Amino acid sequence: MRNQPTILHLDMDAFYASAEQAAKPSLRGKAVVVGGIGPRGVVATASYEARRFGVRSAMPTAQARRLAPNAAYLVPRFGFYREISDRVMSMLRELSPLVEPLSLDEAFVDLEAGGTARNEASARAVGTRLRADIRAATGLTGSVGLAASKMVAKIASEEAKPNGLLLVRAGTERALLAPMAVRVLPGVGPATGDHLRRAGISTVGELAEAGEDELVRLLGKAHGAGLYAMALARDERPVVAERETKSVSVEDTYDVDIHDRTRVRLEVQRLAERCVRRLRDSGHSGRTVVLKVRRYDFSTLTRSETLRGPTDDPRVVREAAGRLLESVDTTGGVRLLGVGVSGLADYTQEDLFAQAAGEHPLEVPADPETDPGAEGPQDPASPARASSRWAAGHDVQHAVHGPGWVQGSGVGRVTVRFETPDSPPGRVRTFAVDDPDLTPSDPVPLVADGYLSPDGSGSSPGPAAHSPTSGPGEATSSP
Repeated sequence: MRNQPTILHLDMDAFYASAEQAAKPSLRGKAVVVGGIGPRGVVATASYEARRFGVRSAMPTAQARRLAPNAAYLVPRFGFYREISDRVMSMLRELSPLVEPLSLDEAFVDLEAGGTARNEASARAVGTRLRADIRAATGLTGSVGLAASKMVAKIASEEAKPNGLLLVRAGTERALLAPMAVRVLPGVGPATGDHLRRAGISTVGELAEAGEDELVRLLGKAHGAGLYAMALARDERPVVAERETKSVSVEDTYDVDIHDRTRVRLEVQRLAERCVRRLRDSGHSGRTVVLKVRRYDFSTLTRSETLRGPTDDPRVVREAAGRLLESVDTTGGVRLLGVGVSGLADYTQEDLFAQAAGEHPLEVPADPETDPGAEGPQDPASPARASSRWAAGHDVQHAVHGPGWVQGSGVGRVTVRFETPDSPPGRVRTFAVDDPDLTPSDPVPLVADGYLSPDGSGSSPGPAAHSPTSGPGEATSSP
């Protein structure tokens, strides 16, 4: 391990929910839940206001609604979040060539490799400046952990939340970890945590005191030895700039079980096309097509077929997924379907099955989930189809009233609140779902031309001044 805290971990605070609050003045300071809003949806992120009611990520949305019935429930806008993420990640890459993104909202940075920090003082200065720059550029807050290892830096950023910075001095790691619950360590899930608790081990300090031999006896050689090393704060993993993509997949959970076999086939085709679109966007092709089916009784079946070479042809993937579906009994209903491609490569073998001489490559059709104007399998003139264009939280533009966002839709009507990130809370109006003056639109940028100063003033009066939560600021761990 290093002898200086030059590994930085950035974790944006309640990222999706905070982005929605920044974009929607009427939601600032209020409970916001982002995720699937149907009966089988799952919470992606909850604002800190919603967390006070017990709402957490990965919780079923139905449970979240019982805990926080008055919260705003919004469908994710991943394109919007990705734009913000790209801006933040570019800022991190200015600090070092070694940036390891873990998701849209968190990443490790090796400050030493970039020459931007060599000791505690310079590392703290970089972390402080980074938080201010992110606030100015996006209007959002992030928490920073600084340590001599990746594991401790990540734990430190979690301890610093929200909107804080925690630097862990080299040599003080064990003192920081000792009183923490064992679940704080990577790889300790509910099952392992329960197993350790039954053995009288609840904290990281107790884990270290148990010794390697006892942990190997309880958990097996690899897991036990690994946990013992983590309890001693040993982590030699380097920051890796590029993480190899092993597979690309998409899946959908349905609000109502699908019983019709034809509908199941259509859904598999649609998922295959979405999967290929992601595959192409990542610059890969793949050899193995995987089908995932979760049935009405929660039993999950996985089938795969390995092709003769890598492909990114939607026709090939769709037909392979269709063949895999024929081997699956969907009697009784299907609640989830997924299609994936693994065995990735950076090149393509065309026309693997010589399907037809002279055939032209099949264009991937627009996806109703990512293109609000795309037509799905429903009748495009049906009220259900028209209503599905207006997802809660998504952006719209009205010919008279300007930009706004969807508060909700149903029974042929759509309710819109007209406001932008730098406006006061806006008025609400209701329209017919087929109103020709109302159209889906791109998001309004959180911060217009120029940067905000850390106190929210500057060339653009963006949402930084309205941040709902003030964090603990900066701290340093000590024995």
